[in-house]
Amino acid sequence: MSPVAEFDFVIVGAGSAGCLLANRLSANPDHRVLLVEAGGDDDWFWIKVPVGYLYTIANPRTDWCFTTEADPGLAGRSIIYARGRVIGGCSSINAMIHMRGQASDYELWAQATGDERWLWGGPDRPGETLALYKELEDYFGGADDWHGVGGEIRVERPRVRWKILDAWQAAAAQVGIAPIDEFNRGDNAGSAYFHVNQRRGRRWSMADAFLHPVSHRPNLTIYTGTQAVRLLLDDQVHAEQRRGAWTTAQHRATGVRLLKDGQTVDVRARREVILSAGAIGSPHLMQASGLGPAGLLTQHHVPVAVDLPGVGENLQDHLQLRTVYRVRGARTVNTLYRNWITRAGMGLQYLVMRSGPMTMPPSTLGAFAKSDTALASADLEWHVQPLSLAKFGEPLHPFGAITPSVCNLRPSSRGHVRIAGADPLTHPKISCNYLSTDADRDVAVRGLRMTRKIMAAPSLAPYHPEEMLPGPELSSDDDLQQAARELGTTIFHPVGTCAMGAFDTHGRPRSAATVLDTDCRVYRVAGLRVVDASAMPTITSGNTNAPVMLIAERAARAILR
Repeated sequence: MSPVAEFDFVIVGAGSAGCLLANRLSANPDHRVLLVEAGGDDDWFWIKVPVGYLYTIANPRTDWCFTTEADPGLAGRSIIYARGRVIGGCSSINAMIHMRGQASDYELWAQATGDERWLWGGPDRPGETLALYKELEDYFGGADDWHGVGGEIRVERPRVRWKILDAWQAAAAQVGIAPIDEFNRGDNAGSAYFHVNQRRGRRWSMADAFLHPVSHRPNLTIYTGTQAVRLLLDDQVHAEQRRGAWTTAQHRATGVRLLKDGQTVDVRARREVILSAGAIGSPHLMQASGLGPAGLLTQHHVPVAVDLPGVGENLQDHLQLRTVYRVRGARTVNTLYRNWITRAGMGLQYLVMRSGPMTMPPSTLGAFAKSDTALASADLEWHVQPLSLAKFGEPLHPFGAITPSVCNLRPSSRGHVRIAGADPLTHPKISCNYLSTDADRDVAVRGLRMTRKIMAAPSLAPYHPEEMLPGPELSSDDDLQQAARELGTTIFHPVGTCAMGAFDTHGRPRSAATVLDTDCRVYRVAGLRVVDASAMPTITSGNTNAPVMLIAERAARAILR
């Protein structure tokens, strides 16, 4: 074993949250900060080109390449479960869609944690969420009531539009989903082109935003190609750390055991260890270190340090139902890509102007609506793509088509992440349990029916849409539920596996699912935080990268206080 190195803070995971934390904590030159990343550098061409997600997802160079357990809710299928394994984490391979969620999401967080600061806020309204988003943002349209400039997270308009998507938006309006200027104002009901995390046609990852500008700091050390395999724990807890979630601490996190260059290395954290390894990686490392459900750990012969029943539980994700419609007389990615001349034109347009299809995120146009008019806010979201393929990684269909994917924004199904054995290098078992509740199955059927209604609206009639998937012959609720099982796939938004929650006056969590307090401190373990999508008590309405940055900024400020 190599000699021990010491730092003030050890951050595990150089994804979105880890990059922000490394920036904020190393701003004080007296803090020695170590950032640990299992993957490599983010200097590969396809990371920076927006359409490069086609090459980075399911590629071991940039992706953990997880797969789920066979899921009854997906007709027994196992699916690819992409998670970033590279500097920048998922922000180096994701859809680049900048989506804050809705004000109603943060009401649920405030209720779960007992902390009103999570509320959306605004003039004469409690809550910090909108204000923090504005501080983090560098918005293309300038500062206004909803947006800020000068922050690290660049937000731009998409640099390509499609007539077939404009027609889809007009069709949505004809069935009651009105066009709006943008999402991200607290109530997303309507349809708009997504805003994206790009700068002049290139991906703007959270490493670009927060890490690369400060990587020269002498007090910031970055290990790449280095995997955390165990948390180091001490049963000596300092009295000053017995507060908040640490009131009844049994252990203190003192560092991390790493696998670096084929050798085991222990690094010590004088102040804190911070896990930012994501909704899969963080609970997996905790369980492998003896922090998790006692029964699970005992089953796999892992000594129990602290029985934390919520670690790895409460997994939530957005299941997207990909419908495919053949269209005629419309320009789509399918029609452009099958001709080498137009393919070359797309490449030239990107190289010269940084515009065109190569700047396109996986989904370009979005829409939000209610599956039930009695709901207070939208619970359905469409991601509409001007292309189609049988499944991710396979060739585009040889005909013009679009893919309107619909997802339930507030699933009631819950899954889990659990160790498969004592070896921390073995991938965990990921069980999503999609469509395991009546409510989720009902919303799936309503989403598919609403998609058909939009596709049948007059504005799309000139393009003669023809339903290819799930197929017009499927009409009953039972048929459509089965179609949802066969078509459904992740939209890569796992959250909630180390959830924040409220504590009683004795410092005990009010829910068995609670692992963290509102400042992301781990219950009963001093000196340890989890700062990533794991912390979300409930999933937000839409893409999850921006909410992760909100969590990380709040946690950084709590640490620095």
